[in-house]
Amino acid sequence: MDWTSLYLKTTDLNVFILGTGEVATRRANKFLTHGANVKLAGNHLTDELECKGAVLCSTDDVDELVKWADLVVVASGDEELSEYVCGIAQDKLVNRADFPQKGDIIVPTSFNIGEIEISIFTNGKSPLMARQLRKKIQSIITEEDILEIELQDYARNKLKEIVEDQKDRRNFLYEIFEDDNVNNFIKKGDIGGAKNYIDNLIRGLM
Repeated sequence: MDWTSLYLKTTDLNVFILGTGEVATRRANKFLTHGANVKLAGNHLTDELECKGAVLCSTDDVDELVKWADLVVVASGDEELSEYVCGIAQDKLVNRADFPQKGDIIVPTSFNIGEIEISIFTNGKSPLMARQLRKKIQSIITEEDILEIELQDYARNKLKEIVEDQKDRRNFLYEIFEDDNVNNFIKKGDIGGAKNYIDNLIRGLM
């Protein structure tokens, strides 16, 4: 597999999407939700995309749109125009919804549980199985897992203030993860009590 997973910072990223159909709309929603500037070339925009700030452009303007873009998404049924856009976008990051393996970036199936985002990539072999795996993962992750992540983040930031050695911080985070009292607070959904308990543990290190 010649692909690796990365997360791209999309705040103020200029994204040009060729197409305004179902796939193009999903891509646009995803990038708009994560702070990108999005322009689409096609026939129409949904009201939702317009409200989020997407701009509808003519397919006659693809040359200028490619120059403007940091990332080009090809999601059009017009094969000739798609190939043309890919040809002039060789110095840009390109996501191809039509032929994913020919692009530079693949947008995987992803979903959020709380503030946690999980992505699934089957190397293009089975979008159906990607959806099935998503359902399985969603059924496994619990509210307690989400609270544990929040507490680990809280403890990690506190420890950075007083413990310089990264290995020492990691060992202490493992102790918190396995602490019965912390786990009892989590089971009761008492995040405030858990944080107070962690504060007392950390003060004991000072």
